[in-house]
Amino acid sequence: MGKQGKKKKQQSEKTTKKTKKKRRKLRYGRILLAIFVFVLIVYLFFHFFHFNIRSILIKGNTYLTDQEVIRLSGLEGYPSSLTNSSLSIKKRLENSELIERAKVRKKGLLQVTIEIDENKPLFYNKPTNKTVLEDKTEVSKQYDVPILINYVPDKIYQELIEKMGKVKPDILARISEIEYKPNDVDKNRFLLSMQDGNYVYLTIYKFENINNYIEIVRKFENKKGILYLDSGEYFKVYEE
Repeated sequence: MGKQGKKKKQQSEKTTKKTKKKRRKLRYGRILLAIFVFVLIVYLFFHFFHFNIRSILIKGNTYLTDQEVIRLSGLEGYPSSLTNSSLSIKKRLENSELIERAKVRKKGLLQVTIEIDENKPLFYNKPTNKTVLEDKTEVSKQYDVPILINYVPDKIYQELIEKMGKVKPDILARISEIEYKPNDVDKNRFLLSMQDGNYVYLTIYKFENINNYIEIVRKFENKKGILYLDSGEYFKVYEE
């Protein structure tokens, strides 16, 4: 091949390379344009269509109102569903000392179901002016729970919290006041004032017997008196 042939070949190769570069630039340009258009469409779509939450269903709450749960979830005012994922709602709820666990489910974009396990308020400690929760933390707010009216020694107090955590909700609602009332025989003795006018003596070791309260008092045909659950199951009826 002569010098002229080599020169033509080199020029052809240069032309081919330039053409390939132009095609690559054109291809990258089209890809960037497509990405830009896609992002713009997505932005405009979300800008004009917020998909605000329209329905919030609350389950599992007893002490917290529906409105309090909605406030803790950050969904007051029914904001956009797109900016409030199930996980973010769950985290906000579980940041509250009054909620032990939360489950959040979405049905489509407009409906949210929240199911919670409350950190149950057990009693109001009058000497400290604090409500004691099931996990033994204390809060300033007073709930509709029994009132502990006097001081309890530390070790017995911790055991009382544990025992109160095992009291059934319907029985807990029937207790008005709790008084630490030891005697010479038992330093772990308590007196419960019930909403129905009865009194119940209990020891810390037999505290779970209060869960049988309704069945026990039915035997006495709604008479009022003092129920001794600290030593058996003796009911002393008030004299008329």
